[in-house]
Amino acid sequence: MEYLFSYGTLQDLQVQEYIFGRILDGKPDTALGFKKIENAVYGRYPLVIHTNNPKDKVEGMAYKVNDADLKKADIYETSAYKREKFRLESGEEAWIYIENSN
Repeated sequence: MEYLFSYGTLQDLQVQEYIFGRILDGKPDTALGFKKIENAVYGRYPLVIHTNNPKDKVEGMAYKVNDADLKKADIYETSAYKREKFRLESGEEAWIYIENSN
């Protein structure tokens, strides 16, 4: 089991049902060292930037996912994002979609 941290549309229950075919099991958590920019992708969707400053925080949800879920999420998030693993405030490691600068 892995965790996927969401700070945007993946928290929407209808989006989860559409992408994963179910509602994900999750808990509130915080990504430390990140800043959230609203409407950064396609003028509509949020993006987080890794700042390495522990004072910067983004609140969201950490969802329990499996490898198949991560592949579905990768397709949903498009090439505008890339998935990297970071430690959350709770101590859990989670995948987070950040800016894909490639």
